[in-house]
Amino acid sequence: MSGFDQIFEDWESQGIKRVRFELPDLHGTSRAKVVPLKAARSFALKGLNMYGGAAVLDTRSDVVPGSLYNEEVGYGDQLLFPDPATAAIVPWAPDTARLICDARWYDDQTLEATPRAVYRRVLEKAAGMGFEPMTGCEFEFYLLDGETHERLFEGYHIFNVVRNEWVPTINRIVDLMPGVGIDIITSNCEYAGSQWEINFTPGRGMDGPDKAFTFKNGVKQIGHQDGYLATFMTKPWAGHAGNGCHIHMSLVDKDTGQNVMADESHPQGLSEVGLRFVAGLIIHANAIDALLAPTINCRRRRRTHTFSPTNISWGLEDRSALLRVKAAGPDATRVETRSPSALMNPYLASAAILAAGLDGIENGLKPPAPSRKGIPAEEDESLEKLPATLAEALDHFEASAATTEFFGQEFKDAFLAVRRYELGRYAVEENEDPNSQRTDKISAWETNEYLELY
Repeated sequence: MSGFDQIFEDWESQGIKRVRFELPDLHGTSRAKVVPLKAARSFALKGLNMYGGAAVLDTRSDVVPGSLYNEEVGYGDQLLFPDPATAAIVPWAPDTARLICDARWYDDQTLEATPRAVYRRVLEKAAGMGFEPMTGCEFEFYLLDGETHERLFEGYHIFNVVRNEWVPTINRIVDLMPGVGIDIITSNCEYAGSQWEINFTPGRGMDGPDKAFTFKNGVKQIGHQDGYLATFMTKPWAGHAGNGCHIHMSLVDKDTGQNVMADESHPQGLSEVGLRFVAGLIIHANAIDALLAPTINCRRRRRTHTFSPTNISWGLEDRSALLRVKAAGPDATRVETRSPSALMNPYLASAAILAAGLDGIENGLKPPAPSRKGIPAEEDESLEKLPATLAEALDHFEASAATTEFFGQEFKDAFLAVRRYELGRYAVEENEDPNSQRTDKISAWETNEYLELY
């Protein structure tokens, strides 16, 4: 009996009636087809057809010229092949299971620009070096009235016991997520009114971004069922806190599972591998920034004294730095990258962080001096700033030979085409230069484009 045979037999015995075949798209959202259980077994083995350009549609679902999977292939279909390791019953959807899929053309060639393929490429590089990443994502999000899109309450009362559980939806998220393999660690209201952070355990290898993908889409679905809009849009309002996603990553020995980044005798708590990992992220910070903060709106979040990094920096327990070292002992020491926006694609952001860190290890790079105790990194005017605009970040991404090596030309071309097309629409519809560094206003275009999608 094959793995899929056992999966479908178990689902049938548990009363499952339908299966979602889910494809993570360029934005980290789920493009899916729902298949009756009795038809799903055949599709799991032979592939399920879907429009081939689904993964590279832009944020308005426009078909983007030059994005490789549209006119270039006659707008043909791809086939979705599910990963059996992702098989799960969806606790918030009655009688429904899901499978996360990879995409191949009918000639069996992988669509290399799909996010799981991009991350797998870097995973294979890590495995060849003897490592596997352990990745955890800390998402912030707003829960809004489903009709008016207004906040449910105002004020700044982070960790307030009443607001932590302001609506039953929050506890429903906490209670349901373990049923799909996401074990919750903490839940609390965040800095802004109607903003929450719910954290879950990290995952090893592909399981890390798979968990993040499932969590984000699950939060949005649960919120919708309860009459709310859950949004991970980076900066919905200029006068309120942005939604970030701190990505924690460590490396473990792929054979023993031992954390290879810790050295308790070092002032920063990092081993030589850990220090080189940090150096790679510092060197490539500008080149990978577009994958960590991929929209115009993401740059609205970057301001000093908001725990959102503005320069290329690192330090032990420094919340203002781009990279915050968490020296949590031999098993849990890790590097926390603090620049990603909550709307980032977890496969692409994780691939970027892992690839940059591995490059630092492979080339024996050494990091610059860390921030000093009592002097936050954001106060150091000598440090290079992160890209101020998406256009600038995309230019860095395109110009870097390393990003071609990390992610492949196919992905690079598709990503640049989609993001620059989005910039072009913004410039036309808002009559504004996309290179503007404005942070005091959120345009109606941004709200319409990002609030519901993300």
